[in-house]
Amino acid sequence: MQTPNRRFRVSSAVIAAVLVFSSFGAGIAVGVARSSSQAANFSTFFVGTGKAPEGVDLTQLWVAWQLLNDRFVSTTASSTRATDQEKIWGAIEGLTRSYGDPYTVFLPPEENKAFTEQVQGSFSGVGMEIGIQDRAITVVAPIPNSPAERAGILTGDKIIAVDGVPTDGMSVDEAVKRIRGPVDSVVRLLVAHDKQEAKELKITRATIEAPTIKVVHRPDGVFVISLYNFSSLASPKFKEAMRQFIESGSTRLVLDLRGNPGGFLESSVDMASYFLPLGDVIVTEDYNGTQKNEEHKSRGYNVIRTRGIDLKMVVLINQGSASASEILAGALKDHGVATLIGMKSFGKGSVQELVDLGGGASLKITIAKWLTPSGHSISQQGLTPDIEVDRTIDDMKANKDPQLDRAVEFLLTGK
Repeated sequence: MQTPNRRFRVSSAVIAAVLVFSSFGAGIAVGVARSSSQAANFSTFFVGTGKAPEGVDLTQLWVAWQLLNDRFVSTTASSTRATDQEKIWGAIEGLTRSYGDPYTVFLPPEENKAFTEQVQGSFSGVGMEIGIQDRAITVVAPIPNSPAERAGILTGDKIIAVDGVPTDGMSVDEAVKRIRGPVDSVVRLLVAHDKQEAKELKITRATIEAPTIKVVHRPDGVFVISLYNFSSLASPKFKEAMRQFIESGSTRLVLDLRGNPGGFLESSVDMASYFLPLGDVIVTEDYNGTQKNEEHKSRGYNVIRTRGIDLKMVVLINQGSASASEILAGALKDHGVATLIGMKSFGKGSVQELVDLGGGASLKITIAKWLTPSGHSISQQGLTPDIEVDRTIDDMKANKDPQLDRAVEFLLTGK
């Protein structure tokens, strides 16, 4: 029988919350489609049309299925006879891995459930987002007040090994599966920061309540909105933060997107719409000729202009700003609304579609890349700040923030 199939468009950072799984969350848009029948015939299962793709012979796959069914004998404690459903999941996972894309992954029910929990803002794990950069498992950002942050994990750290298993050649999905685990259990991470010698950290897993937003109206008149993710809670909380900004009477705004790995695309579009006129392009999905590019445009809230506010705005970014953060920051920069200060962003600019396969499993497929309104590709390149300012480990230990200080100076002096 055919199963209703929910489809999500994901430009995911959630790069991979280390409870979870591997996606940067830059956006999830909901639609409806239908999945293929789970017939015993593999060509029907994989194609959903009742026939194999032209020029493709699936006989070997079917023969392998039959041989394993007929001849496999368990010889170790870890080897077991898989169920038919587990075989199907294994086949899909192998097919997915053959594309060599760290963001195109198969999510069996457990991982799919964890991903859903993460984008809703609550999950269990160590509390950090990871991705692949320079072919290494890399920390995008630790979640504030999480076990990872308390253990000293920093943006840009390389995860060299998990519980003694090297991560060289490991996909994000594989790394996450090893790092996540039950609450109160311990995971050992071999971590290297910059060119320093790697050190092992023992981190106790916990239930993570990801913070969403923080608002501060400074004595010097600068209003700071710190946004930590683009979860399902982000849009209404940002609306409230903007209300507070307007009521404060301030005209100087800092939007802090440092360490923000992304989330829902709809949230980034919604937030940009507070600053841009109706119809202004916020981000374009470039399908590389496979279909017509899709533009996401401002909904025209544009409360700054309608209220006559002479806005001066800075967006803070760093190596941990990814996906939806890059979409929002890129749109505000390209339309001349904000100046970017900080360090170059992560560069997670690909679009994934999350398709419900039924039975609790999903398939996340890279289908496009993000382009800012000026046509700049976020993927790999990231965003380069207008004013480059670093924040070192020593700054963090001393509770100093030269990036925020520079943003405040720029807003107060104009230079």
